[in-house]
Amino acid sequence: MKFCKGDKVAVLDAQIRGVVVAVDGTQIVVCDEHGFELKFEERLLVKIEQDQGELSRFTDINNHFFQQKKFEKPGRKVVVKSKQKKAELHPPVEVDLHIQHLVKSKKGMSNFEILDLQIHTAKHKLEFAMRKRIPRIVFIHGVGEGVLQQELGYLFAKYPVKTSQASYQKYGLGATEVYILQNVR
Repeated sequence: MKFCKGDKVAVLDAQIRGVVVAVDGTQIVVCDEHGFELKFEERLLVKIEQDQGELSRFTDINNHFFQQKKFEKPGRKVVVKSKQKKAELHPPVEVDLHIQHLVKSKKGMSNFEILDLQIHTAKHKLEFAMRKRIPRIVFIHGVGEGVLQQELGYLFAKYPVKTSQASYQKYGLGATEVYILQNVR
């Protein structure tokens, strides 16, 4: 299926909808309803031409729910015991902090300017996620020399969040997952 800039799309594996902002071969960049730009393979997207409420039945969250229901004993309810487990049911929002995803060209930028832009972007996305009550966000920072990862650690220490290494299978060593503690004032 061919996608064009401006197409409304939904992701088959997650509850994400948005508008196509760039097409690069089979890689499609989508701006979701929260303003995050996410990159997907073409095969994971479907074009939304009219209201497709039925699409939600294909998401991981609902499939997980239906799989639990099949094996439940009658009269018992599935109870999610902690907020963190509840947050794990929703796919995390991904923010790629590699400079090539933040600017068209880094030509003429010093290392300090690049790092400053990456930290500013991370701060903006984290505060946005907190305002919108998004439970999890994954910051993809890469491995490199570890400077960006260390600076992100300093940034996250200023907010009511819990951090951990993101999925090694999906991101390798170059990503940090942030759980936002919603009820902290």
